[in-house]
Amino acid sequence: MKKTVVILLVCGLATVNAWAGSRQLGTGAVMQVEGSSGSGIVSWATIAGYGESDETDFNGAYTYLDTDDYRFSMVGASVGWHNRVELSFARQELDLVTLGPALGLPGAALKQDVIGAKVRLAGNLVYTKMPQIAFGVQYKKNKSFLIPSVAGATDDSSIDYYLSATKLFLGNPWGFNGFSTLTLRSTAGNELGLLGFGGDLGNRHINAEASLGLFLNKSWAIGFDFRQKRSNLSFASEDHWRDVFVAWVPNRHVSVVAAYVDLGTVGTLQDQQGLYLSINGSF
Repeated sequence: MKKTVVILLVCGLATVNAWAGSRQLGTGAVMQVEGSSGSGIVSWATIAGYGESDETDFNGAYTYLDTDDYRFSMVGASVGWHNRVELSFARQELDLVTLGPALGLPGAALKQDVIGAKVRLAGNLVYTKMPQIAFGVQYKKNKSFLIPSVAGATDDSSIDYYLSATKLFLGNPWGFNGFSTLTLRSTAGNELGLLGFGGDLGNRHINAEASLGLFLNKSWAIGFDFRQKRSNLSFASEDHWRDVFVAWVPNRHVSVVAAYVDLGTVGTLQDQQGLYLSINGSF
């Protein structure tokens, strides 16, 4: 019931006449799994929403991913201020559909809160030759640390730092509007932090993330994400993440993203692949 209400509320923003900023359609990106503006699994240099230099707007999202062995959900909210600063909050939950009963913990779930901030340092997504560049931080607090601590995680909280460059290429390639992002992230998180932070194999790493895609028209986009992962836990090695996505952006108030996601091995279970759905609202 709770999930249904969230979806209906966000979808309802599609018909709201509230002002949602004046930037070009699609340039607000969507809310990624940690709450920041980006794509499904990658943080971008974009500032959430469609506010320009004198505008502020608010955003909400619900995301769901099912790989059979796991069910992931995220509810998030963010504020974009003057196309310069972004503040965000995300609550994540990973249901251990297979591992929970195997560990004698039916119904077990890993939970995490993420508080984020991002500032645009230079450039503009559309209007400058150089890409838009932003620096972000994400404070992560694991809310169910018993299982991660048994697996060898050393901390229940940590901070991610990332530097991102994003560019929209008007009319390129092949007459379409293309977009790309490169992000470098410093993180100690195990599976984003849902399995805690640090471990017997190491602590903090600098990982690369990337997105590439095309706007087929003003409302439809397709793309590909890649997120580098490195392992801190010998008990639970990690694989790089990938997805292929389709985004529908009918107006500045609502966007929907569907993706096929390949997470590799997660928490000792291999071949974690599934369908991802994210519904975003802005006003």
